[in-house]
Amino acid sequence: MAKPGVETRMRSSVITARAAASFDPVGRSVATARAFVRDTLQGWGHSEVVDDAVVLTSELVTNAIIHAGTAADVLCLRTEDSVRVEVADRYPEREVPIQSATRALGNLDSENGRGLLLCSALASRWGVEYTPTHKQVWFQLDLPQRPVGTRSAGPVLPTSLLPVADQRVRVAVLQIDAAKVISAWNEDAERIFGYAAEQVIGKPLGDIAAWPHTPSIGTGLAEALLLSRWEGSYGIRDTDGRVVPVYASHLRVRDTNGEPSTVCLLVRDDERAVLQTPQRAPVSDSGSENNATDPFEVFIGSPAPDDLDGLLQRTVERARDMLDGDAAFLLLATDDETELEVRATTGLPSARQRFARVTVEAGTGRYGSARMPAVHEDLVAVPGAVPLLNSTGMRSVVTVPLKVEGRLTGSLGVAAESAGRYSNEEALRLQFAADRIALAVESARLGELERLRRGSLSFLVEASDLLAGTLDRDQTLALMAQMTVPTLATWCAVYTIADQASDPYLSYVLHEDEERIDGLKALLSTIDPPDPVPTPGARIWTAPGKAAQQAALLASKHQLGLGTAPPVSSGIGTTLATAAAVGGETVVLPLVARNRVIGMLTLGKPSDDHFRQEILELAEDLSRRAALALDNARLYSERVAISQSLQRSLLPPEMPDIPGVEVEVIYRAAGEGNEVGGDFYDVFPIRDGAYGFAIGDVCGTGPEAAAVTGLARHALRLLAREGFGGPAVLERLNAAILDEGARSRFLTLLYGELWPQEDGSALLKVVCAGHPLPLRLSQDGTVEPAADPQPLLGVMEDLELHEQMVTLNPGDVLLCVTDGVTERREGTRMLGDEGLMEVLTACTGLTAGAVATRVLRAVERFAAEPASDDMAILAMRVPELHAR
Repeated sequence: MAKPGVETRMRSSVITARAAASFDPVGRSVATARAFVRDTLQGWGHSEVVDDAVVLTSELVTNAIIHAGTAADVLCLRTEDSVRVEVADRYPEREVPIQSATRALGNLDSENGRGLLLCSALASRWGVEYTPTHKQVWFQLDLPQRPVGTRSAGPVLPTSLLPVADQRVRVAVLQIDAAKVISAWNEDAERIFGYAAEQVIGKPLGDIAAWPHTPSIGTGLAEALLLSRWEGSYGIRDTDGRVVPVYASHLRVRDTNGEPSTVCLLVRDDERAVLQTPQRAPVSDSGSENNATDPFEVFIGSPAPDDLDGLLQRTVERARDMLDGDAAFLLLATDDETELEVRATTGLPSARQRFARVTVEAGTGRYGSARMPAVHEDLVAVPGAVPLLNSTGMRSVVTVPLKVEGRLTGSLGVAAESAGRYSNEEALRLQFAADRIALAVESARLGELERLRRGSLSFLVEASDLLAGTLDRDQTLALMAQMTVPTLATWCAVYTIADQASDPYLSYVLHEDEERIDGLKALLSTIDPPDPVPTPGARIWTAPGKAAQQAALLASKHQLGLGTAPPVSSGIGTTLATAAAVGGETVVLPLVARNRVIGMLTLGKPSDDHFRQEILELAEDLSRRAALALDNARLYSERVAISQSLQRSLLPPEMPDIPGVEVEVIYRAAGEGNEVGGDFYDVFPIRDGAYGFAIGDVCGTGPEAAAVTGLARHALRLLAREGFGGPAVLERLNAAILDEGARSRFLTLLYGELWPQEDGSALLKVVCAGHPLPLRLSQDGTVEPAADPQPLLGVMEDLELHEQMVTLNPGDVLLCVTDGVTERREGTRMLGDEGLMEVLTACTGLTAGAVATRVLRAVERFAAEPASDDMAILAMRVPELHAR
């Protein structure tokens, strides 16, 4: 019974050729049937209908073998004007979807009836016939009736539907030579764009082309000129600077000397019909092939994937189907052609081989058949000939090289589980396909590589900025890990080495899933750290993977009651998740700075994953920068610790308790990490009932100023306790400073001696050597200087200094400051002596601590910027009698 309304007879009853084959109900029979129909029709010389015939055969045989579960009989018939293909199965009870007013054909996404949908869409005629034992689906494809040599033809159209063109259609003809410059420019090109030939010949086409694509993202002008054939739209800037939209057809040719060049035919974009290849009708996505006429598209399908991985994956799938294989693989060569990297596989046990590498020429596990086509009839006889197939069950394999301009760019292989499946004939077919795709694969690979390099450069610049922005060791460790995860690896561990005698210490662990960090840290803590080998580059570290597998095994046994708990036990779920996270490839990169290994950077992938070589090279660059940053942070921390230790030794010990006198000191050193600078203070007992105090300012800040600070403070104590009076103490200190020679610095100093009195007052003797004058705040609120100015120290050898007597009555305050207080600036304004006196006037009745705090707050509020000078505030107050 035939489908109603569908003609069952062929246009010509004379059958000029016949071919038949039967296919067993196994999965790979579908690919074998496709190859049978393709070879048959190509042998008959009917390449125009091969694609449609293969698509329809694939679906019908799939229905018979996969869905009906029976063998499939395929019969190909040829007449003078058509080709008929019949596919019969042995399950006639299956329902046939009928198209009617009330029932539509099945959904394209449904497996059931999809072959009949395609027959309806692609075939000239089709039908279904039943016998008691068979169901036969057939389709007929009419052969195009065209003159000999016609590549394609469009339908006859009414004059009104023909494309519009100028009275004379002009076709610009350009030729681009091997140097990628214009070598020919015809008269039509001059008329369309306005340039005379002498104006453009010798110049790159890119100088006048307005290419619409972004370089390294889509196909650029340079890439298009290198393709064997290219069609599309872009623009040409004319002599007025305006962009003329054009439609172009590029053809790559070579002359009799073998020199390549590109011939470019261009017309105005609205006349594109003159050059544009007629588009074939679109085909349902359900077809396993596509109606393409270019040899590349015949093999890879159309549209070709935009991304490299998609292109490679489709390539291995089509190669496997073409040779009826059980598996296929594609490897790409490194830049030096010494190694091949696995980039796409199908039919192999897992993706664990992705990005694995094998050597091309020599060495253990070499890939010896990379540069020439090779057929291995039985891998058992040549173990290791194709390392990728070790332990996969594959017995026979055919491999062919991918070459571009004579350079090895990759290798394509198809393998089968049975021996003796392939011969030189299959190798030639696969080599033909490889030649069709090699240039496209290399172009996509170079584009990907360029994007990776640009991304790597941007990544390293950003990483360098971040690492240079901190001198904190812990923050540097955190940055190292955060920059690698997840950009370069799934997890990261940083080991540090304190010195050559120390063992590596696990300092930081990070995983892209925060819930895995604790389990990962616990696992790494149970194994010995990697050896601190200074050899540059990444090396494989297998210990974490083995430890993870062992922990998972012990955890599973323990859950079943078959063994003890693993050393690190946090639940079977966590243990297994940690094992999966660490079960992939792990690499170690040394952190070398100043010719010393200061740590190791460990990067890991989850199970079945390998690192790409480009990623490892980027990680190596990062490790060098990170190592230097980490060592700089270590050196800085050590120097800061030493500096702070020395600076603390320059600060006076605890303040003495002076009977009847409140004493408060506030000290602020300028500069990061400084505890003491050029300003200093001291309050110390001289003898019973007498106390010395000093506040000074050494010229400058930092360590040099701090050295003079130490000299001055210790000399004051020593000389005062020897019984020298104030002028004598300062004169001898002046001599000691001058003895420092070139290292000497001038010093302003306020020195005094204080004696508490029985009546509740305090008697002071002060010497003010070039220092801001001390201010006395009386109980009635008046403020006045408490001493006269005298020469500073460290400038003149002969000083004549004198001391002045000051009495502090109950409630009085003596305020001593350094110039960091009085010279506090905001733009052109300065706090000055008058501003300080105004602040002190409002401090009547306050304690010494409150006075010092209020002065500090006034100084800080005077300007928004942090203070740039050291600052010391010394406040002494005699409390009122009733407050004691």
